Amino acid sequence: MHGAAALARRPGRLLGDIAVDLGFATREDVEMAVLAARERGVPTGQVLVERKVMRQDQLARVLAERFGVPYVDLSTTEVDMGVANMLSPEAIRRYQAIPIGLDQDGALLLAMADPANVLTADDVAMITGKRVRVLAASAEDVLQIASRFEGIAESIDEIAAVEPEDEEQTLAESADADAPIIKLVHSLIAQAVAQGASDVHITPQEGDTEVELRVDGVLHRAATIRRRMTPGVVSRIKIMADLDISERRVPQDGRLALTVDSSRVDIRVVTLPLVGGEGAVLRILDGGAVVRELSSLGIAPRELEALQSALARPHGAVLVTGPTGSGKSTTLYGALGALAGGERSVITIEDPVESRIPGTKQIQVTPRSGMSFATGLRSMLRADPDVIMVGEIRDAATAQIAVEAALTGHLLLSTLHTRDAPSALSRLIDMGIEPFLVSAAVDCVIAQRLVRLLCPHCKRPMQLSEQVAQRYGLHGAQVFEPGGCQRCSSSGYRGRIGVYEVMSMSQELKGLVMERARVQEIARVAEQQGMRRLRDDGLQKVRQGLTSIAEIERIAASVL
Repeated sequence: MHGAAALARRPGRLLGDIAVDLGFATREDVEMAVLAARERGVPTGQVLVERKVMRQDQLARVLAERFGVPYVDLSTTEVDMGVANMLSPEAIRRYQAIPIGLDQDGALLLAMADPANVLTADDVAMITGKRVRVLAASAEDVLQIASRFEGIAESIDEIAAVEPEDEEQTLAESADADAPIIKLVHSLIAQAVAQGASDVHITPQEGDTEVELRVDGVLHRAATIRRRMTPGVVSRIKIMADLDISERRVPQDGRLALTVDSSRVDIRVVTLPLVGGEGAVLRILDGGAVVRELSSLGIAPRELEALQSALARPHGAVLVTGPTGSGKSTTLYGALGALAGGERSVITIEDPVESRIPGTKQIQVTPRSGMSFATGLRSMLRADPDVIMVGEIRDAATAQIAVEAALTGHLLLSTLHTRDAPSALSRLIDMGIEPFLVSAAVDCVIAQRLVRLLCPHCKRPMQLSEQVAQRYGLHGAQVFEPGGCQRCSSSGYRGRIGVYEVMSMSQELKGLVMERARVQEIARVAEQQGMRRLRDDGLQKVRQGLTSIAEIERIAASVL
């Protein structure tokens, strides 16, 4: 049996001390993380990363220093794919370690997220039959490389290029688990999940069919499918979603569920009869996603305090507004996470249920059985709830019942599709709700958008012109622009953060609602009382180096 060579030596200095010495964290951050780590029984480094005090690559540098092993940056290091394939993608994920090459003595260079894990090094030595030399690497870099190997042996483009003999073949393949179409559909979904995509767009053109993934709100090409294969791909998706494969002239929608990398993934499917042929859009909902705390969403301290104050009240309505894909559900789930498990009974009705929240009763809208938001909400009121969450106020009936619930001793959380926070009040009135009821029921309105975060590894300082600095009030601010590296797939952005405006309903604002004041007047008074607009919150995140001016210009265009 081959042993593991050059393993990490016994640690000397504490991880927190090294992090402070390297300038990655303050002493106060470390002390708070140590206390939290002891309470939860997790490593201090994990807490520092979760709290965004340190990045994954910085933690890897600290671990390398602590255990006396070399650090390797996998985003810039060329990985020997032949050596990397000595471990399966599943093993790479399980061990959070990947072979990247051989040293001069023939030892296997093993990049590990936890360089102190002797058992992992021994297991890899047994699997590969080689001596192991341990290196420290970022966990996210290891998993990113593993995601490249996952899926089916053939690449998506190779499968997508297959030419079926005839159209009947593509429809009959649904019974054959090894058929290229089956592989292609599962590969597309696996790739979308691995890249954190929210949607998969399958769009037939005059020639071949383009497949695009929406990552961080932006569409990217993923594959091209030969035209003759497209009907089979869409039919396979329709079969999985329990839709009618013989009906191609009208849109259909359904749902399906898959297990990808041991996690349940729920997918909403919409098929569209396009000019170039039948297409499909798949909305990916990660059922295993962790509900994020409100404090981690990017809400500024003052606005967060106003929101938490509204959530602490026994009754009233808290509304979250914005277009589709602006993160409204994430904010509502963060609020529910703060409310669930306490002394209040929490019931939700959603379409669909995107995440499971312990301690919360969650109801799924099912139109086929007659369970709509309005009918479900009526039933919920008889179940003695303290907190009610309605996924979306879509119609007058739901709005009326929701407002009545907020006025009769319930805390109501819901969403609306409006441009900004003040517009939500007029939207309810337009739905037929009397102004005095809106005034009495609504306590807080939040408007939000999502902007892309600059990749922390490749963002670069940007020199502003005098005109731009004056237009945005950024004189003297250090502003960054996107660069491009392997970690962000050369886009310059990685991840997203919310931009918010939070309007607390003062007595003066309530009076304006009762007088049916114009939205502009309500917005003007709210600003005088301290409400910060979406654009201003976005510019503050530019000053903090989190996002770019281009991203703020994009969201500003949607609210002007």
